[in-house]
Amino acid sequence: MAKASSHIQNVLAYIKANKIQFIDFKFMDFPGQWQHFTVPASQFNEGSFDDGFGFDGSSIRGWKPINESDMLIIPDASTMFLDPFVKAPTISLICDVFEPVTKEKYSRCPRNIAQKADAYLKSTGIADTVYFGPEAEFFVFDDVRFDSGPNFSFYSVDSNEGRWNSGREENPNLGYKPRYKEGYFPVPPTDQLMDLRNEMVLNLEKLDIEVEAQHHEVASGGQCEIDMKFKPLLRAADQLLIFKYVVKNTAKQYGKTVTYMPKPIFGDNGSGMHVHTSLWMKGKPLFSGGGYAGLSDMAMYFIGGLLKHAPSLLALTNPTTNSYKRLVPGFEAPVNLAYSSNNRSASIRIPFGNSPKAKRVEFRCPDPAANPYLAFSAILMAGLDGIQNRIDPGEPLDKDIYDMSPEELKDVPSTPESLGHALKALAEDHEYLMKGDVFTEDVINTWIKYKTEREIKPAALRPTPFEFEQYFDV
Repeated sequence: MAKASSHIQNVLAYIKANKIQFIDFKFMDFPGQWQHFTVPASQFNEGSFDDGFGFDGSSIRGWKPINESDMLIIPDASTMFLDPFVKAPTISLICDVFEPVTKEKYSRCPRNIAQKADAYLKSTGIADTVYFGPEAEFFVFDDVRFDSGPNFSFYSVDSNEGRWNSGREENPNLGYKPRYKEGYFPVPPTDQLMDLRNEMVLNLEKLDIEVEAQHHEVASGGQCEIDMKFKPLLRAADQLLIFKYVVKNTAKQYGKTVTYMPKPIFGDNGSGMHVHTSLWMKGKPLFSGGGYAGLSDMAMYFIGGLLKHAPSLLALTNPTTNSYKRLVPGFEAPVNLAYSSNNRSASIRIPFGNSPKAKRVEFRCPDPAANPYLAFSAILMAGLDGIQNRIDPGEPLDKDIYDMSPEELKDVPSTPESLGHALKALAEDHEYLMKGDVFTEDVINTWIKYKTEREIKPAALRPTPFEFEQYFDV
């Protein structure tokens, strides 16, 4: 409580010293979008950290019915940051969601689930800290248009550096546009987004987010990556949401738009979110050892858990119908449920590390559309199940998959073919998620129902332009 009280006093002192005019409360809805509302600083005091602020939960996706809609947010004082994109001096606080009558944390609040996952890890005695380092790729576009109705459907994205514009009259067209699949990493002027990414990094550093590197990514048309330093579970998820917020708003200031949609462009690379994970105890790394690629037995069992539960895990780490436009066998996406120290087409890679502290597991399937609180929690729970049950991950897959025969590949399982397949796997395999009451039956069932009713069925009902191209003349 002393630490929490210290954070509260820091917030109150900062508001006074910097003449803050507004307090913005940010919290996560069920599918994975930040929501917010704002109060004048005059309405905020020390009691706000106990009493919270009420709001209508029925308007938040996947939450309350209208007949029991009242909910409460209580800000976490340790999450304060000065919002660089709001004109009036404004601080943001990330909040937890509570039931207003009982003051219990709301079971469907994703941040609550992450907190329970962290507590469960400590209760096992296996480790006291899990670190996550997500690499969330994104596209920067100069124009995006989409719409659909009973008799039409279309989308169009454009980028000044898109290879498809190499023949466009630009008065003048200077011709520096990355070739398809060759955006990793030409220098400017082919890389036209250097200054924008630098501005994003500077804005992130202003908010005390440590950035390790930034670069153009493989796809033409503005694909980028900015890598943040790994953090413990809850902070990593909070940080990823701040990261998305900063990247999108910085791009908007430049007259551009950013999407974390996994597959917005046909015929080029999609955006993944490779997630680096490691377990520690009392400041010591637990994944370093004398086994394959310098891994400990614990790390191997963690991998075994990820591989065993991957089909159900992907319902949370790859949670959109569009996610599976990226995870298609035969291309560069990590669809093979295997592990390797070098093979980037395997779903799990062991990156090179020059010290025990750098030893980690990289899960390459996830994409940046994921709700990070749910995704990171699920990854942890799958890995812990592997450790608890000593699940053998089998032999590594160190061969070049593209040179392997169908006979050699037949025994290598693949990721689910669609969101529907992943949700079916989740319905059949989620006991590992429910240990310690981290995920509940209600959370799992609500997730499956929401995704099925709000995303899969509506997508299945709609004709697509490609279907007209294929079938109109039948």
